[in-house]
Amino acid sequence: MDEKITEAASKDNYRQEPKVGVYVCHCGGNISDIIDVKAVAAALAKYPGVAVAREYAFMCSSNGQDLITKDIKELGINRTVVAACSPSLHELTFRGVLQRAGVNPYLHEHINIREQASWVHKADHDGATAKAIKLAQAGVEKVLRKDALNAIRVAAEQRVAVIGGGVAGMRAALSAAGKGLEAVIIEKAPRLGGRLLELGKMYPSGEEGPAVAKKLEDLVLAEPKITVHTGAEIDFVSGFVGNFKVNFKKPDGSSQQVKAGALVMATGYEHYKPAKGEFGYGEDGNVLTLPEFISLMKKLPAGRLEYGGREIKSLALIHCVGSRQVEGVHKPQADGKINDYCSRVCCTSALYAANQLKEKYPGVRVYDVYRDIRTYGMQHEDYYDKASKDGVLFMRHNETDQPVVVSDRTGHTVKVKDVLTWGEELEFKADLVVLVTGMMPADISLIRSQMKLPASADRFLQEVHPKLRPVELANSGVFVAGAAQYPMDVTEAMASAGTAAAKAAILLAEPDIPLEPFVAVVDEHKCTGCGLCPPECSYDGALMMTEKNGKKLAVVNPALCKGCGACVAVCPVRAINVAGWTLDQFDAMVEAIAKE
Repeated sequence: MDEKITEAASKDNYRQEPKVGVYVCHCGGNISDIIDVKAVAAALAKYPGVAVAREYAFMCSSNGQDLITKDIKELGINRTVVAACSPSLHELTFRGVLQRAGVNPYLHEHINIREQASWVHKADHDGATAKAIKLAQAGVEKVLRKDALNAIRVAAEQRVAVIGGGVAGMRAALSAAGKGLEAVIIEKAPRLGGRLLELGKMYPSGEEGPAVAKKLEDLVLAEPKITVHTGAEIDFVSGFVGNFKVNFKKPDGSSQQVKAGALVMATGYEHYKPAKGEFGYGEDGNVLTLPEFISLMKKLPAGRLEYGGREIKSLALIHCVGSRQVEGVHKPQADGKINDYCSRVCCTSALYAANQLKEKYPGVRVYDVYRDIRTYGMQHEDYYDKASKDGVLFMRHNETDQPVVVSDRTGHTVKVKDVLTWGEELEFKADLVVLVTGMMPADISLIRSQMKLPASADRFLQEVHPKLRPVELANSGVFVAGAAQYPMDVTEAMASAGTAAAKAAILLAEPDIPLEPFVAVVDEHKCTGCGLCPPECSYDGALMMTEKNGKKLAVVNPALCKGCGACVAVCPVRAINVAGWTLDQFDAMVEAIAKE
């Protein structure tokens, strides 16, 4: 935000009599199909303190925003209430409208009548409408008591720390450097490259993974704005947006620290490791994972496929090992969860490997046992077509009838109930069984616990919103890139890394960073120094006790405070409030809702 505009608007708004504009959104039928939006607007138009109330099809559209801007300029509206969808989607949108119109952007209240009224009361239109009116009235009471806040400014290190030196980490660092920022890559492996170093030929260039890694590595090492630390084991991450500290140890035991204004989490993924005995893995040497098989093929000469001292004449690929697992069918992981997500890239990788196998060893019979095949990338369906034309035999099973691998001295017998032949039970011999394993996030439990990073049910780092804020974590100043977020191929990982670097560059475009002002504020005159609040705070350094003029007081570090309100709840004398969410505002909202 432009702080000069905000500060000027703030002073003006303090002098003005509150004039509230209420705007009710149809949300394309999501709201108006259940709630009588005209009735809501009509009721709010009569409510004390409201100067104008309107309803519109899409308030977030440019026309809807223009409607608010026009009222601000022509009617003198200086506070707004928008009754629409979740504030996580468009609260920032409407704050921006106020700011552009010269009104303090924090004199806005966003009321959720979609998730909290229309979607939960679909069978009670009258009740949903009445509830929407009450919620909007509560919003008016709150905004009437709002202060014209200013963003908090925090000095920022003009540097990005990239955790992880795979394809996403290297691309993020190069992109950040290209935007004028210093970048530091912290990689635990002895060299850069990550999983790229394991890959064979890649689509669409046909280049080997290690060759692509080498090109990126050369670019990184040649860039003066990028510093690289390999063999670095991170032991502590602390700080806040603009002032992060990453402590790590090098192989010789020396400890180092990197200070950064933003973090890019490019920690990548791990291959699913089948449990001992899963399809015979770990009990029979002729059962491999796909990554292991790809590594094997790179080493062997063309013409005759041999493994373990014997010729391989037939091979079975079994898909979805460690992905799309079913509760009650598959054994849970160590954390008690199953991997019920699709790893996305495995099918294409398996088909590509099958095609390479048929080119290098045309005499080998290849059986592909799958549940579903998902070749979602551009022209990746060509891999399936080529495999079919080259004689790969496909068999499809359903989610509960898993294929069975029986091993004996003569090799392996694979049994599958084939959906493609109307459930016929088929058996075939395979000299080698290759398990197409899925992807799991790399183990970053230490960093996650220290930084309290959000993770999805699938254990990957979770973005704020997949469309509106696709690479931002809930932790301010922390961005995610590549397969740390969800299974991706190389092109997707590089694209997300570039986006993360761009977001970091925007954040660090100025020497200091504006932060949301919704933090705890202590009234020194009311504070008795009882010390009950610091133990309730979940954020290290955000709330501490100090002594001032011989009196013990609670003091807040606004850069670390997240505005959760835990301290407010335990203060016996109401000496603490969260700016923008004061106890007086809550009282007024409750009274508005309870009033007959």
